[in-house]
Amino acid sequence: MTTPATPAPPASSDRWHYLLDPTGGDIHGETAALREAGPAARVILPGGIPAWTVTDPDLIRRLLSHPKISKDAYQHWPAYINREIPDDWPLRIWVDVRNALTAYSAEHKRLRRPLAAAFSTRRVRALAPQITDVTRTLLDELAVTGPDDEVDLRARFAWRLPLQVVNLILGVPDEFHDDFRDSVGALFITTTSPEEGQAAIVRIYELIDKLIGYKRRNQADDITSQLIAAQYAGEISEKELADSFILLIGAGHETTVNAIDHAVVNLLTHPEQLALATSGAIGWTQVVEECLRHQAPVATVILRFAVEDVHDETTGLTFGRGDAIAINYAAAGRDPRVHGDSAGQFDITRPTTGKHLAFGHGAHLCVGAEIARIEIRTALEELFARFPNVSLAVDPDQLEPLPSIITNGHTRVPVVLGRTA
Repeated sequence: MTTPATPAPPASSDRWHYLLDPTGGDIHGETAALREAGPAARVILPGGIPAWTVTDPDLIRRLLSHPKISKDAYQHWPAYINREIPDDWPLRIWVDVRNALTAYSAEHKRLRRPLAAAFSTRRVRALAPQITDVTRTLLDELAVTGPDDEVDLRARFAWRLPLQVVNLILGVPDEFHDDFRDSVGALFITTTSPEEGQAAIVRIYELIDKLIGYKRRNQADDITSQLIAAQYAGEISEKELADSFILLIGAGHETTVNAIDHAVVNLLTHPEQLALATSGAIGWTQVVEECLRHQAPVATVILRFAVEDVHDETTGLTFGRGDAIAINYAAAGRDPRVHGDSAGQFDITRPTTGKHLAFGHGAHLCVGAEIARIEIRTALEELFARFPNVSLAVDPDQLEPLPSIITNGHTRVPVVLGRTA
């Protein structure tokens, strides 16, 4: 196991830096160490980039709703503007893109508007029956496996369900599914070589260009066609069109995959709590919230920037103009001041299950939060109804975390399904 949050020599008497582990080997050990350093700590991101990481949930909320905290590196990150950030920085894709994820103020509202419309409450709830159908079809495919055979539930179920739902919303034809599945995950890995990182970026843009070309020829009532129409009308640029798909296919998909992954593992390793859920003693909605709290699907979101000096009176911290800021959602979900001394434990009965920031806060609150919750709830309820005897095929300590400071999941979740109900 890696050593969490290894302290580096201080850059000055009042600045203590932590070298974040790019392998994500012990995310929660690392966040505990960072929390000890205060509500926010100065860190070194993979690739040698200095930044703040914020662990205190109240400070996170204040910063995420602050009008002078931006996500636009093109305007508000001097190191980026002055070309001090290497072209092959492994996390660069997440500040290079021009979409609602990285926009600021009026630009953010312009780019978010068509996405918010696509994920409106009415549209999302109308998709619920289709999500159930997709889930049951995937479980039908799993049922072909022998009851004693090992299955990677992440690859065969947790990964495929959100991707098929995203593709349903986008109107992506079936023949594109496998290519997107194989390419998306690489964008989040923070241990790749510069060559591997660049190859992943080139590949995902090739697929997006292919999708846009297909949808230009095959218009339909879906978000892809709506975004293409917005680009034709001059409302968004060609780059903003392509980069909006990075957000929808990449960031939107990864969150739900990891949430299902960790939820299944947590419930299988806490059989008494799984029994409370399957018996109806605790509702699946509450189960989902505790899963999101205990294992934030996206551990750290990068990056935000101080438009000017931002002083937080509550903590006494000042974020200097141009400072890069990472938001540590993994730490926020386990803050003992919110959830007590048992904050690190998985407990679906706790009264504070819903007090988490897994989908963000403020203007950049995830537009897909509602549909993600429906997917996770449906996945868990249907999985354990179909396979009531499912069990992990390995010791929980043998599950390998994804090599990333951003995404929080496992490389594989091997299970034995047992007999169907």
